[in-house]
Amino acid sequence: METSNYLKRLKDLTSQTEPKFGQMTAQHMVEHLALTLKLSYGKVKIPEFEVQEKHLQQKFLLLRTEMEFPRGVRIPGTSGELTDLRYPDFETATGELIKSFEVYLEYFKNNPHSKTWHPRFGPLDFEEWEIFHAKHIQHHFSQFGI
Repeated sequence: METSNYLKRLKDLTSQTEPKFGQMTAQHMVEHLALTLKLSYGKVKIPEFEVQEKHLQQKFLLLRTEMEFPRGVRIPGTSGELTDLRYPDFETATGELIKSFEVYLEYFKNNPHSKTWHPRFGPLDFEEWEIFHAKHIQHHFSQFGI
């Protein structure tokens, strides 16, 4: 994942940027990406579970083929409604996303064989998280035209 590229593109996003699809605001999207990064380095923990066969198939397609991240995927464990914002403003949320990128990279630098839990696909290693994040971030950046 080319973090510096994402951070450059993030500068084109403002709190007023309208989505091209979906219901998230720019701040919701930034907070969602920060939370996903936190999941990947274990700051936010979810209980381990048995991964359903259909999710194993989705995991393979997303992580091992050229498949793009699909539109309309619900955040696991939610009803599809927007969650409450965690941060007081867009700038604070963006700072948290940038910090999450840094901590994510540092975590896997120090724990290269670690596997952390994805809420749909189960345990992922660094290589798998890298592919997931690249496709997931690209999906949401295209949502906002950046």
